[in-house]
Amino acid sequence: MSIARAAEQPLADIPREFADALRPYLRDLTEEMAGEIQASVPEYSRQSGAYARNVRHAVEEALAGFVNRVGDRGASRSRLLEVYRAVGGGEAAEGRPLDSLQSALRICARVAWRKLAEESERLDLSRQRMCDIGEAILVYLDEIAAAAADGYAEAQVRAAGELELRRRRLLDLLVADPPADPRAVADLARSVCWTTPRTVACVALAARVQGELPRPGLPPDVLADLDRSDPCLVVPDPDGPGRHGLLDALSADWTVVIGPAVGLGEAALSLRLARDALALTRRGVLDGRRSIRAAQHLATLMIFQDEALIRIMGRARLAPLRDLRPAQRDRLAETLLAWLQSGNATEVAARLHIHPQTVRYRLRQATELFADQLSTPGDRFELEVVLRARAAGLPAVPD
Repeated sequence: MSIARAAEQPLADIPREFADALRPYLRDLTEEMAGEIQASVPEYSRQSGAYARNVRHAVEEALAGFVNRVGDRGASRSRLLEVYRAVGGGEAAEGRPLDSLQSALRICARVAWRKLAEESERLDLSRQRMCDIGEAILVYLDEIAAAAADGYAEAQVRAAGELELRRRRLLDLLVADPPADPRAVADLARSVCWTTPRTVACVALAARVQGELPRPGLPPDVLADLDRSDPCLVVPDPDGPGRHGLLDALSADWTVVIGPAVGLGEAALSLRLARDALALTRRGVLDGRRSIRAAQHLATLMIFQDEALIRIMGRARLAPLRDLRPAQRDRLAETLLAWLQSGNATEVAARLHIHPQTVRYRLRQATELFADQLSTPGDRFELEVVLRARAAGLPAVPD
């Protein structure tokens, strides 16, 4: 049986005349209940002003609702329940626990029962009638307490939703390009109790599977928007304790690309580089099986910023490979790149897992083919760039 229905039976056992007998005491009962609430419950200890009037109004509504329900069996409950849903919502907005309201309602019941006991002889109330009225009071208070609890829960949901919206708005401001007004960022950060960090890193995410994924457990200072078409995070102090492990743990469900740590005003740059690196993981250029730190792949990101330019450079710089067989072309390009990066045949042999003599043989071939491109640092730099692009999968060598 619902609380609302359960409340009706005890009330039905009370004669309607009891309502008329009780009405003269409503003002005194209201004052006594409100006074005891404010004296006994620390959260309600303020004694004056609008706050005290609100407490008194809530008590008045409860008493009037009880008397009206006794005197008129058809009296509507909707207004009273709406009042107490609003009371519960107000408690949540004030940040008080629901226990405080429940304590206040128990005080109301105690004061009502005490007054009833004092007046029982004058009202000619039998012991059975006293029991009926006492049960009706308790069940009635359960009913309005349930309404208050509903209002409290609804307000908490609304507050959580509003907080989440503000946090997402803060994320949007942080990654805006051009940067948002620092004053707007600071104001919104204060409204969500987000401490402005010295550095941030933005994280670009892509779900590994279709469908809804479990929400990752993230610390409250990490701003997240996982519902947008390009999910992302803003991580304060990304090199702080536990941050790397936290982000690595996400890679079970997400492809995780972490942008470089930057100052707060450069968050958009961190996110752009993270998204560029994420695009390269989708193409297979970067290995996305584990979390990727874009700061470790800046040269690759730079190379892929203008692929048309790299292709033009590749056609010029790698033309000597055109007449070689594909397998020979690959071996020679790989060896030449390793030598440009290390400058030592022994290191090249260890890196490629081949004999040093094989390295020297290939380098003699490369020297013959690229003699005019190995004489100056600028030539060697461009040659390394296009060889790195080729190794990363960019088709920079003409057919």
